[in-house]
Amino acid sequence: MSDSAVIEPQDGAIGVRVLQITDTHLFAHPDRTLLGINTRDSFNAVLEAIMAENREVDFVLVTGDISQDYSAESYQYFAKRIALLGKKVFFLPGNHDDGPLMYRLFAPLGVNTERHIIAGSWQFVCLNSQVYGVPHGWIGHEQMEYLKNVCSEYQHLNTAVCVHHLPRLVGSAWLDTQTMHNQDEFNRLLYTLPDLRLVLCGHVHQNFDLTHRGLRYMATPSTSIQFLPQSNEFMLDTCAPGWRYLTFRSDGTVDTELHRLAEGSFLPDLNSRGY
Repeated sequence: MSDSAVIEPQDGAIGVRVLQITDTHLFAHPDRTLLGINTRDSFNAVLEAIMAENREVDFVLVTGDISQDYSAESYQYFAKRIALLGKKVFFLPGNHDDGPLMYRLFAPLGVNTERHIIAGSWQFVCLNSQVYGVPHGWIGHEQMEYLKNVCSEYQHLNTAVCVHHLPRLVGSAWLDTQTMHNQDEFNRLLYTLPDLRLVLCGHVHQNFDLTHRGLRYMATPSTSIQFLPQSNEFMLDTCAPGWRYLTFRSDGTVDTELHRLAEGSFLPDLNSRGY
């Protein structure tokens, strides 16, 4: 396809190795904070920890909400800092992003704009669930058609769908109002795709890993604030910012490791009641 990128896994690797970063929520101004956390500082601390780990990965995937204020400066800052990892970086928009602006800005800044990635025995399809200016998500019919067409063209590959909004409920009443609002329709499509193995997401600011009808759904903690799981009202968690490593094996299985900064790092304002 015209918007496909091909990644060659390193010789001898046990699978396709991916680093997932999500929900950085960066601002144009370096001193702006989100619920008590300076998101530039927490993002940089995560990058420093990743570089210290020195793990081999084939590419980096950023699953949305790169910005908090829709600003060009936040995307420019992200691109400058993520380049320190020295890896190809792919992204998709979140509900706090300006999707059209991202696609205009990122390519000249070294961030890949392809929506389809082929790596070894896997393909990764990046979908846009953003509904501009509101927190919930929606997958439009053109996105569903794109996914169906890609899966039809590359039937020999295992498939991972990458999208910001998790198409499952997480058991937090307030957060489940901000889910993908047509998740039932979307999931019905997903269950018809025989080689689809994983749906990889951001948005929920917590660890989530569930297999339903043979399909695995996974979401990853933010590099900024964390949401307290199983909370009916808006509540923040004291868990530290995180990131995820994934290994996509040729047999269709996925291994994963969730990493966080040290306990007590970047504690939010727990009196916050929304954002």
